[in-house]
Amino acid sequence: MSVQAFEIRDDDRRPPVDDLLGIVQRGLRARPKRLPSWLFYDERGSRLFEEICEQPEYYLTRSEIALMDGHAGDIAEVLGEDVRLVEYGSGNAIKTRMLLEHLHAPVSYVPVEISHEPLRISTQVLSERFPNVPVQPLHADFTRPLRLPIPPRAPRRTVIYFPGSTIGNFEARDAAELLRKMRNEMGDNGGILIGADLKKDTATIEAAYNDKAGVTAEFTLNMLVRLNREIGSDFDLSGFRHRAHYNAMAGRIETFLVSARDQKVRVGKQQVNFAAEEAMQVEYSCKYSPEDFAALAGKAGLAVAQGWRDPAGMFAVYYLVRAGARPA
Repeated sequence: MSVQAFEIRDDDRRPPVDDLLGIVQRGLRARPKRLPSWLFYDERGSRLFEEICEQPEYYLTRSEIALMDGHAGDIAEVLGEDVRLVEYGSGNAIKTRMLLEHLHAPVSYVPVEISHEPLRISTQVLSERFPNVPVQPLHADFTRPLRLPIPPRAPRRTVIYFPGSTIGNFEARDAAELLRKMRNEMGDNGGILIGADLKKDTATIEAAYNDKAGVTAEFTLNMLVRLNREIGSDFDLSGFRHRAHYNAMAGRIETFLVSARDQKVRVGKQQVNFAAEEAMQVEYSCKYSPEDFAALAGKAGLAVAQGWRDPAGMFAVYYLVRAGARPA
């Protein structure tokens, strides 16, 4: 096993970490109040998200795994040989294992993950499972410009892999901006392999974000635990509750932390007033029809070269190339 596989590199071009206190204070001054969803993902939040994926109501992960189980070979054929696979938000990399089993002579695998421990674990697991595939982990925020590790040999193409439905957590303008960033990083001959949740009935979607075991609610409230720990705020967790509903007009799940009473919270030197039943927006999760997603890709100068669905038609994976290009 290569020693290189366990050298988790920090992207030293990343700018200094933003002033978390300032980000939170600005969000709490907004109307309505809002906090960015990346605050969910400290070490505990990442573990809780893995638990969410195992809940019976959470169809997304099962659907995508079923899709990969049926189509990973076809996807690998489309990507071709000598690929450098760069995965955004690698997490536990279950679906990545399914893809790597079918890729022919991959040049390297570059997992990009902001949470150090999940990155370390997935790096170790994949290095043991695929000893002939160089693994070059990068500890970084994939929404920022990346300096990718130098590959061990020249790849035929770089493919940005963005599984799950994380693209849905970005509003349309931000999603298009992220896709443009991916287009730049993949190069002229590269591509993007990306998952997206399909539109479906409201009851199925809402159940996935309001599991009976309450894991998603714990995950949402963990954001406040993190803020209390990292910026010294004094959010009372008993004073807030999780709420997620599907906005069919906008085509998205909207997740909020709702104040259970009139209360005041100290955030640095700022005192923030919450009214009873005031909702603070913490996440969107957009759902896309195939036509919706093709239009989004087009705004980023990309085109859908091919798409796949799971047998139940719940989830889709698309292969995107530069508009006007075709996979070689």
